[in-house]
Amino acid sequence: MKYFSLFSGIGGFELGIQNIFQSKKPKYETKNPTSLGQSGMDFKSAIRLRCIGFSEIDKYAIQIYKKHFPTHKEYGDVTNIKWSDVPNFELLVAGFPCQSFSIAGKREGFHDIRGTLFFEIARAAQEKQPRLLLLENVKGLLSHDKGRTFGTILNTLDESGYDLQWQVLNSKNFGVPQNRERVFIVGHLRGTSRPQVFPIRETTTGSIKVRARGKHQQDIVYNPEGILNLPAGTHGSAPHLTKIEMKVANAVTPDAYLASGKRKRVDGKAVLTSMHERRIRRLTPTECERLQGFPDGWTEGISDTQRYKCLGNAVTTNVISAIIERL
Repeated sequence: MKYFSLFSGIGGFELGIQNIFQSKKPKYETKNPTSLGQSGMDFKSAIRLRCIGFSEIDKYAIQIYKKHFPTHKEYGDVTNIKWSDVPNFELLVAGFPCQSFSIAGKREGFHDIRGTLFFEIARAAQEKQPRLLLLENVKGLLSHDKGRTFGTILNTLDESGYDLQWQVLNSKNFGVPQNRERVFIVGHLRGTSRPQVFPIRETTTGSIKVRARGKHQQDIVYNPEGILNLPAGTHGSAPHLTKIEMKVANAVTPDAYLASGKRKRVDGKAVLTSMHERRIRRLTPTECERLQGFPDGWTEGISDTQRYKCLGNAVTTNVISAIIERL
C-alpha cells in the first residue's frame, strides 16, 4: 500500500507505521497466509506500506524528517502541490495544523490560514481519491464554534466521497505517560471496503490514589525534600525502591544544592543554587521524545527550542500504530 503524508512534521505518522512491522511479529500473520484479519489487510500487503511523498514547510522539522527518511520524496508547501503530477496512493495521512482550533492557539479556526489548510486535505482527497484517510487534530476541534467547524470538515469530506468515523484518543492509554487527547478521523472512500476502526477500547483501567508528600516516602528515598505529591497506582505491582547509593562530592542542605563548581563567584568559590520546594523542573528534549513515542535522540541536530516545538507539534507514534493496525 502506498501512502502520502501531509503536514509531516518530524515523521510521527511514518514512525508509527514503521514500528508495527519492525518491533514485533505481525498480528496479521496466520496459519493461512492468504487469510485476512479484522483489518482486512494481510501482513504481506501491510508490510509494503510505502511513503511516496511528504509535505512540510518548517525547515527544522524537514531536517529531522530527512535524517530518518532520506528516500521519501519531498513535495514542499502543500498549497503548491499539483496533484496530477503525484503518483496514485491508497492512504492519505495528515496531522493538519491545530493551533487554530486549540485553546493555546486562541481557536481562530477557519479565520486563520492554519485552519484553512484543512481544505488542502480536501483538495488532495478530491483529486487523488485515495481509499483511506487518517487525520489528526486537537480535541478542541470538536467544540470549536459550537461544533460548526467540525461539521464543516465532515460535510466537506462527505461531499468528497468519504464515509467517516472518528474518536478522541488519549496518549496515556497507549503506553506513554502523557495526558494528551486528540481527535482522529478515518475516512473510507465510498464504495470500497470499510473496516471498523473505532471505537478503540481504552485498556487503562482502575483509579489513581494520591499519596501525600512525605507520607512514609522519607523511608524509601534518599531525599524527601525533592518529593511532590506522587500518584500511587492501585492495580498490579511494581519493583520497590529500597536503597540508593550515591557519591556526594559537595555538601548539601535540605533546601539548597551545590552546583558542583559550575556556577562560581568572582573569588572562584562555587555558589548554592536554591530550589523552590514545589518547583518541577523542565522536561528535557529526550524525555519529550519518549512521551511522544520517539526513540531517544530522534530530534538531535537542531536547537533545544526547535526540538521542543517540533515534538509539541508531533503525533504520538504509539497511537498511530494502534490505528494503522485496524485499517
